[in-house]
Amino acid sequence: MITIIGSTWKELLRKRVMLLTLLMTVIFLFAFWFVAKTIGASLHESHFSSDIQHMIAVYERSAMILSLGFFFGSFVIAFLSIFSSFSVIAGEAEQGVLQALMTRPLSRLSWYMGRWIGFVSWGIGYAALLFISILLVSWAHAGIPGDIVSLTRSFALFIFVVPLLVSLSMLGSCHFSSTGNGVLMTMLYGAGWLGGMIEKVAGSIQIDQNIAIKPLLTIAGIMSLVMPADSLQNRMQAELFAVNELQGLVNIRSLLGFFGVGQVPSNAFLMYSAGYVLFMLLLGLWSFRRKDL
Repeated sequence: MITIIGSTWKELLRKRVMLLTLLMTVIFLFAFWFVAKTIGASLHESHFSSDIQHMIAVYERSAMILSLGFFFGSFVIAFLSIFSSFSVIAGEAEQGVLQALMTRPLSRLSWYMGRWIGFVSWGIGYAALLFISILLVSWAHAGIPGDIVSLTRSFALFIFVVPLLVSLSMLGSCHFSSTGNGVLMTMLYGAGWLGGMIEKVAGSIQIDQNIAIKPLLTIAGIMSLVMPADSLQNRMQAELFAVNELQGLVNIRSLLGFFGVGQVPSNAFLMYSAGYVLFMLLLGLWSFRRKDL
């Protein structure tokens, strides 16, 4: 299995998707630095009558910077997770690579898990680097809200999207062609993101006065269950910005708008997401064992 993990890392280094991801990251961080600098500059130009107002202003500016960073950073993580693994089985089966490997004393379980661990560990390493980079940019211009506990929780939720997308992508590769699976994964992720946007828009409307919004919330909830990635992003930001603790002091939802926190998922939803990942991983293993190569 260790050999398969190492070969997965080497393959990712050779693939253009890694080069494109790094290029996107450099462009993103370069633009993000100037955006954060512009937002943070307003702190130095403003005058505050008390220390409390200054602390609130620092919190608001840092929250704005981080919400923008993680909003676009989540797309980069999804891009890497999906397009690094969407053709791992279908593509290699079409090229005859799997047929050659399976004749060796290597079980399908070891091959599949080696691939999964390779993709997930690579994605988590990249996500950790991106997470730290976004925090450093915010720290340089406005500071970082929260403490080590909230940062640890938000980091765990940020990287949790990687095994979720890799598990689903490898499962799809057992049943669809490389192109079909890539399109399917992109549409699923887009559906989850659209569900999150619907919740953010509907959350700003009084549901009692707008009965038509209720079906939209139901649709958004179904989308979040099918693809929990965006909901996990909302919970990550809620943990980072301590939304529940500061709810009466700062209205973080109206401050950040579409880039901010929508419906905050409960702990039960986090347990559902963990079960979702485990189920997709086990279903992928079962599908690969039954797949005719």
